[in-house]
Amino acid sequence: MSTTPPLETSHAAPSTLRHTLLTALLALVFGFAGAAVWSYSGLADNRTRAFMLGNPDMLPQMVEAYEAQEAEKRLADMGPELFTPFPGVVIGNPSGSKVLVEFTDYNCPYCEASLKDVNRLVAEDPDLMVVVREWPIFEGSEQAARMALAAGLQGKYRAFHDAMFSTGDVAAAAQAAGLDMARAQADAASQAVTTEIARNYDLAQSLGFTGTPAWIAGRKPISGAVGYDKLKAAIAGDKAG
Repeated sequence: MSTTPPLETSHAAPSTLRHTLLTALLALVFGFAGAAVWSYSGLADNRTRAFMLGNPDMLPQMVEAYEAQEAEKRLADMGPELFTPFPGVVIGNPSGSKVLVEFTDYNCPYCEASLKDVNRLVAEDPDLMVVVREWPIFEGSEQAARMALAAGLQGKYRAFHDAMFSTGDVAAAAQAAGLDMARAQADAASQAVTTEIARNYDLAQSLGFTGTPAWIAGRKPISGAVGYDKLKAAIAGDKAG
Protein backbone atom coordinates (compact mmCIF):
# COMPACT_ATOMS: atom_id res chain seq x y z
CA MET A 1 0.00 0.00 0.00
CA SER A 2 2.94 2.30 0.57
CA THR A 3 3.61 2.27 -3.16
CA THR A 4 0.29 3.84 -4.16
CA PRO A 5 1.10 7.53 -3.55
CA PRO A 6 4.32 7.44 -5.62
CA LEU A 7 2.45 5.84 -8.51
CA GLU A 8 -0.22 8.53 -8.39
CA THR A 9 2.42 11.23 -8.12
CA SER A 10 4.32 9.88 -11.11
CA HIS A 11 1.20 10.16 -13.30
CA ALA A 12 0.16 13.58 -12.00
CA ALA A 13 3.53 15.29 -12.37
CA PRO A 14 3.85 14.99 -16.20
CA SER A 15 0.22 16.05 -16.59
CA THR A 16 0.79 19.09 -14.39
CA LEU A 17 3.98 19.91 -16.25
CA ARG A 18 2.24 19.72 -19.62
CA HIS A 19 -0.54 21.92 -18.32
CA THR A 20 1.94 24.48 -16.96
CA LEU A 21 3.95 24.55 -20.20
CA LEU A 22 0.85 24.89 -22.33
CA THR A 23 -0.50 27.67 -20.13
CA ALA A 24 2.85 29.46 -20.34
CA LEU A 25 2.90 29.17 -24.13
CA LEU A 26 -0.63 30.48 -24.37
CA ALA A 27 0.35 33.35 -22.09
CA LEU A 28 3.12 34.27 -24.53
CA VAL A 29 0.77 34.11 -27.51
CA PHE A 30 -2.53 35.42 -26.16
CA GLY A 31 -1.47 37.24 -23.02
CA PHE A 32 -1.89 36.17 -19.42
CA ALA A 33 -5.59 36.94 -19.39
CA GLY A 34 -6.12 34.45 -22.21
CA ALA A 35 -4.03 31.85 -20.44
CA ALA A 36 -6.02 32.32 -17.25
CA VAL A 37 -9.27 31.82 -19.13
CA TRP A 38 -7.79 28.68 -20.66
CA SER A 39 -6.61 27.38 -17.32
CA TYR A 40 -9.73 28.06 -15.27
CA SER A 41 -12.57 27.70 -17.77
CA GLY A 42 -12.34 23.92 -17.91
CA LEU A 43 -10.88 23.89 -21.41
CA ALA A 44 -7.55 22.82 -19.96
CA ASP A 45 -9.06 19.52 -18.80
CA ASN A 46 -11.31 18.53 -21.67
CA ARG A 47 -10.82 16.92 -25.03
CA THR A 48 -9.61 20.21 -26.57
CA ARG A 49 -6.60 20.21 -24.28
CA ALA A 50 -5.89 16.55 -25.00
CA PHE A 51 -6.06 17.17 -28.73
CA MET A 52 -3.69 20.14 -28.56
CA LEU A 53 -1.20 18.28 -26.40
CA GLY A 54 -1.27 15.46 -28.90
CA ASN A 55 -0.70 17.87 -31.80
CA PRO A 56 1.99 20.32 -30.68
CA ASP A 57 2.75 21.24 -34.28
CA MET A 58 -0.51 23.19 -34.29
CA LEU A 59 0.82 25.83 -31.93
CA PRO A 60 2.93 27.65 -34.57
CA GLN A 61 -0.16 27.66 -36.81
CA MET A 62 -2.20 29.13 -33.95
CA VAL A 63 0.42 31.82 -33.41
CA GLU A 64 0.48 32.69 -37.12
CA ALA A 65 -3.32 32.79 -37.33
CA TYR A 66 -3.56 34.93 -34.20
CA GLU A 67 -0.93 37.41 -35.43
CA ALA A 68 -2.66 37.65 -38.82
CA GLN A 69 -6.00 38.26 -37.12
CA GLU A 70 -4.55 41.00 -34.92
CA ALA A 71 -2.83 42.63 -37.92
CA GLU A 72 -6.12 42.67 -39.82
CA LYS A 73 -7.80 44.34 -36.85
CA ARG A 74 -5.11 47.01 -36.72
CA LEU A 75 -5.37 47.53 -40.45
CA ALA A 76 -9.14 48.02 -40.18
CA ASP A 77 -8.53 50.85 -37.69
CA MET A 78 -6.11 52.67 -39.99
CA GLY A 79 -7.12 55.54 -42.21
CA PRO A 80 -6.20 56.26 -45.83
CA GLU A 81 -2.66 57.33 -44.90
CA LEU A 82 -1.33 53.80 -45.44
CA PHE A 83 -2.56 53.74 -49.03
CA THR A 84 -1.53 57.31 -49.87
CA PRO A 85 1.89 57.34 -51.56
CA PHE A 86 4.68 59.81 -51.02
CA PRO A 87 4.66 62.00 -54.16
CA GLY A 88 5.79 59.93 -57.13
CA VAL A 89 6.67 56.82 -55.12
CA VAL A 90 4.43 54.49 -57.07
CA ILE A 91 4.97 51.60 -59.46
CA GLY A 92 2.30 50.90 -62.05
CA ASN A 93 -0.84 52.98 -62.51
CA PRO A 94 -0.82 55.95 -60.10
CA SER A 95 -4.61 56.13 -60.45
CA GLY A 96 -5.23 52.39 -60.30
CA SER A 97 -8.23 51.10 -58.37
CA LYS A 98 -6.33 48.02 -57.17
CA VAL A 99 -3.66 48.79 -54.58
CA LEU A 100 -0.68 46.79 -53.37
CA VAL A 101 1.39 48.35 -50.58
CA GLU A 102 4.98 47.18 -50.20
CA PHE A 103 7.35 47.93 -47.32
CA THR A 104 10.85 47.54 -48.72
CA ASP A 105 14.57 47.93 -47.97
CA TYR A 106 17.30 48.04 -50.63
CA ASN A 107 19.67 45.87 -48.59
CA CYS A 108 17.04 43.16 -48.16
CA PRO A 109 17.73 40.18 -50.47
CA TYR A 110 14.10 39.05 -50.21
CA CYS A 111 12.94 42.46 -51.40
CA GLU A 112 15.25 42.15 -54.38
CA ALA A 113 13.91 38.67 -55.07
CA SER A 114 10.35 40.02 -54.93
CA LEU A 115 11.02 42.73 -57.51
CA LYS A 116 10.30 40.37 -60.41
CA ASP A 117 6.94 39.47 -58.83
CA VAL A 118 5.94 43.11 -58.49
CA ASN A 119 7.03 43.92 -62.03
CA ARG A 120 5.07 40.95 -63.37
CA LEU A 121 1.93 41.95 -61.48
CA VAL A 122 2.17 45.50 -62.81
CA ALA A 123 2.81 44.33 -66.37
CA GLU A 124 -0.23 42.05 -66.30
CA ASP A 125 -2.67 44.46 -64.65
CA PRO A 126 -2.89 48.03 -65.96
CA ASP A 127 -5.27 48.88 -63.08
CA LEU A 128 -2.72 48.05 -60.35
CA MET A 129 -1.03 50.74 -58.26
CA VAL A 130 1.89 49.64 -56.10
CA VAL A 131 2.45 52.08 -53.22
CA VAL A 132 6.01 51.62 -52.02
CA ARG A 133 6.82 52.47 -48.43
CA GLU A 134 10.56 52.97 -47.96
CA TRP A 135 11.43 51.25 -44.68
CA PRO A 136 15.23 51.22 -44.24
CA ILE A 137 15.69 48.75 -41.40
CA PHE A 138 18.98 47.23 -42.57
CA GLU A 139 22.24 48.94 -41.68
CA GLY A 140 23.32 51.41 -44.35
CA SER A 141 19.94 51.51 -46.10
CA GLU A 142 18.74 54.98 -45.17
CA GLN A 143 20.78 56.84 -47.80
CA ALA A 144 19.25 54.72 -50.56
CA ALA A 145 15.74 55.16 -49.13
CA ARG A 146 16.18 58.92 -49.00
CA MET A 147 17.44 59.08 -52.58
CA ALA A 148 14.56 56.88 -53.72
CA LEU A 149 12.06 59.32 -52.22
CA ALA A 150 13.94 62.19 -53.85
CA ALA A 151 13.69 60.35 -57.17
CA GLY A 152 9.94 60.14 -56.63
CA LEU A 153 9.77 63.92 -56.38
CA GLN A 154 11.39 64.07 -59.83
CA GLY A 155 8.99 61.52 -61.29
CA LYS A 156 11.79 58.96 -61.66
CA TYR A 157 11.10 56.62 -58.77
CA ARG A 158 10.76 53.37 -60.67
CA ALA A 159 13.93 53.98 -62.67
CA PHE A 160 15.89 54.56 -59.47
CA HIS A 161 14.16 51.68 -57.65
CA ASP A 162 15.06 49.12 -60.31
CA ALA A 163 18.59 50.48 -60.75
CA MET A 164 19.21 50.47 -57.01
CA PHE A 165 18.39 46.78 -56.76
CA SER A 166 20.48 45.94 -59.83
CA THR A 167 23.57 47.99 -58.92
CA GLY A 168 23.45 48.17 -55.13
CA ASP A 169 25.04 51.63 -55.40
CA VAL A 170 23.18 54.88 -54.70
CA ALA A 171 25.28 57.08 -56.98
CA ALA A 172 25.14 54.60 -59.86
CA ALA A 173 21.38 54.17 -59.48
CA ALA A 174 20.85 57.94 -59.39
CA GLN A 175 22.91 58.35 -62.55
CA ALA A 176 21.06 55.52 -64.29
CA ALA A 177 17.73 57.13 -63.37
CA GLY A 178 18.89 60.47 -64.75
CA LEU A 179 18.34 62.43 -61.56
CA ASP A 180 19.10 66.12 -61.16
CA MET A 181 21.66 65.47 -58.43
CA ALA A 182 21.68 68.91 -56.84
CA ARG A 183 17.92 68.80 -56.42
CA ALA A 184 17.96 65.14 -55.39
CA GLN A 185 20.53 65.69 -52.65
CA ALA A 186 18.55 68.63 -51.28
CA ASP A 187 15.30 66.66 -51.34
CA ALA A 188 16.92 63.60 -49.77
CA ALA A 189 17.97 65.73 -46.80
CA SER A 190 14.61 67.48 -46.50
CA GLN A 191 12.20 67.35 -43.61
CA ALA A 192 9.53 65.92 -45.91
CA VAL A 193 11.66 62.85 -46.60
CA THR A 194 12.62 62.49 -42.94
CA THR A 195 8.94 62.62 -41.98
CA GLU A 196 8.01 60.02 -44.60
CA ILE A 197 10.60 57.53 -43.36
CA ALA A 198 9.47 58.03 -39.76
CA ARG A 199 5.86 57.56 -40.86
CA ASN A 200 6.72 54.30 -42.58
CA TYR A 201 8.40 53.01 -39.43
CA ASP A 202 5.27 53.87 -37.44
CA LEU A 203 2.95 52.25 -39.97
CA ALA A 204 5.00 49.05 -40.08
CA GLN A 205 5.14 48.87 -36.30
CA SER A 206 1.40 49.48 -36.01
CA LEU A 207 0.75 46.61 -38.40
CA GLY A 208 3.01 44.29 -36.44
CA PHE A 209 5.53 43.85 -39.26
CA THR A 210 9.00 42.77 -38.15
CA GLY A 211 10.88 42.64 -41.44
CA THR A 212 10.89 43.25 -45.17
CA PRO A 213 9.31 42.74 -47.54
CA ALA A 214 5.89 43.26 -46.04
CA TRP A 215 2.68 43.87 -47.92
CA ILE A 216 -0.90 45.01 -47.79
CA ALA A 217 -2.70 43.14 -50.56
CA GLY A 218 -6.45 42.89 -50.85
CA ARG A 219 -6.62 44.80 -47.55
CA LYS A 220 -4.76 41.91 -45.91
CA PRO A 221 -1.35 42.19 -44.18
CA ILE A 222 1.23 39.72 -45.53
CA SER A 223 4.81 39.23 -44.37
CA GLY A 224 7.75 37.92 -46.34
CA ALA A 225 8.71 37.09 -49.91
CA VAL A 226 5.53 35.14 -50.55
CA GLY A 227 5.77 35.08 -54.33
CA TYR A 228 3.71 36.10 -57.33
CA ASP A 229 0.81 33.66 -56.91
CA LYS A 230 -0.01 34.60 -53.32
CA LEU A 231 0.21 38.32 -54.01
CA LYS A 232 -1.97 38.05 -57.09
CA ALA A 233 -4.59 36.03 -55.22
CA ALA A 234 -4.61 38.50 -52.32
CA ILE A 235 -4.96 41.50 -54.63
CA ALA A 236 -7.96 39.78 -56.20
CA GLY A 237 -9.45 39.51 -52.71
CA ASP A 238 -8.83 35.78 -52.47
CA LYS A 239 -7.99 34.46 -48.98
CA ALA A 240 -4.90 32.69 -50.23
CA GLY A 241 -2.93 30.78 -47.62
